[in-house]
Amino acid sequence: MSERFSRPAVIAPSILAADFSRLREEVQAVEAAGAGWLHLDVMDGHFVPNITFGPALVASLRPHCRLPFDVHLMIAPADPYLKAFADAGADHILVHPESGPHLHRSLQAIRALGKKPGVVLNPATPIEAVAWVMDLVDVVLVMGVNPGFGGQSFLDSQLPKIAALRQLIDASGRDTVIEVDGGITTATAPRVRAAGASVLVAGTAVFGAPDYAAAIAALSAGGA
Repeated sequence: MSERFSRPAVIAPSILAADFSRLREEVQAVEAAGAGWLHLDVMDGHFVPNITFGPALVASLRPHCRLPFDVHLMIAPADPYLKAFADAGADHILVHPESGPHLHRSLQAIRALGKKPGVVLNPATPIEAVAWVMDLVDVVLVMGVNPGFGGQSFLDSQLPKIAALRQLIDASGRDTVIEVDGGITTATAPRVRAAGASVLVAGTAVFGAPDYAAAIAALSAGGA
């Protein structure tokens, strides 16, 4: 494993698994516990079979958390809402290739808003979907499960995809981050890390744990 992946992983707790009745306290707790990013899953009930929240909730949390807000848009179309989420306080805005007709234009728009653009690859989406826009991409999020629900088991078929993506990014000469979301546990984290990821999204593995700091530390050390 390269020196890059001998370092602890960045853990991005997903608020989808948090207690929404006390969301401000939950967000502050994972920040204090050592989280590196905060992951916010936005779902529209159309692109994925669930509905979560919109820009207003992102804006309401922004004053209470200093972590980078990693906003994953599982909505279609995504383009009309990019500015709203940027204005709400997103630091990274991640879109799916399937959520609009012009991925390149979407990424350009995110960067023009002063935010870090990202692309999300569903389990059936090939890495070729991002190959020709790599010059605009700061984050590639590989879904380890089909998007829409938390608590699913990791799909082993995504490990070779992560490894192939790592090779593509290294060949591009960019410092694009590989993030993985879905089924991340202390058992799967080392395998995902070994394949080439450096940021791990964890929902129930953090918010379902009795000790957030211990859970984040255990996940972060996986593969180190």
